[in-house]
Amino acid sequence: MIERDLRLDHPASQGHFPGDPIIPGAVLLSETLQAIETGLGASLAAFRITSAKFLRPTRPGDRVQIAFSRHAAGEIRFSCAVDGKPVLTGAICHAPSTAG
Repeated sequence: MIERDLRLDHPASQGHFPGDPIIPGAVLLSETLQAIETGLGASLAAFRITSAKFLRPTRPGDRVQIAFSRHAAGEIRFSCAVDGKPVLTGAICHAPSTAG
């Protein structure tokens, strides 16, 4: 499991939403993919996102626990939680080759 702290002053939360800031889903997904790359020691450039389900908001200052596992045909499934509560689940797999 990999942990990421979302800074209290995270720039993506500025204006998203005033008085009740959240971390945009795209930022959480990006942090998750970077953590998986770090965990694997390899680039995910040849992968595509096949599913991503955002279950509840994440907020500046949250510590996100990221878990992932490899499955058949190169699929990697991931899940993220804050304080034991799931915030994101999804999967990535190798992108089909476009070479012709």
